[in-house]
Amino acid sequence: MKSLKELIEFNDKRRADEMKWFGQEICEMAEKKGPLTDDAYIEARAKCRRLTRDEGIDAVLEKNKLDAIIAPTSGPAWLTDLINGDQDTGGCSSPAAIAGYPHVTVPAGFIHGLPVGMSFFGTAWTEGKLIRLAYAFEQATKARKDPEFLATARLD
Repeated sequence: MKSLKELIEFNDKRRADEMKWFGQEICEMAEKKGPLTDDAYIEARAKCRRLTRDEGIDAVLEKNKLDAIIAPTSGPAWLTDLINGDQDTGGCSSPAAIAGYPHVTVPAGFIHGLPVGMSFFGTAWTEGKLIRLAYAFEQATKARKDPEFLATARLD
């Protein structure tokens, strides 16, 4: 695929296979927004970068003299709900992604048998530092386990 439009068309032609349970409304809404050269997009992108970089991650790191921000990546995976849709439990991945900053996630443990991760993110060009911090966390916690293929999620 070379464009979002091509992806939407591909999915439409193969709707029975590609979209048994869910549609592609978000893709379609994004396609209607127009090109990335549109003034509204350029202004929105500049605002997002300012809020996530200068007034967000950079400001927090500088104010608190931190090397990185560490937070749970998200809650455990959720079961697919074919009636109400996904029940996302939130997470910390968006600010670094929007800023275009590095973000490393490593295993942190399990909740009801489902894996959860710990995220390490920082400002531009701190990949090496983040990898060292994430590796140290992994070695200290030894939280990673080989995956199991369970018939269903445990609620214990």
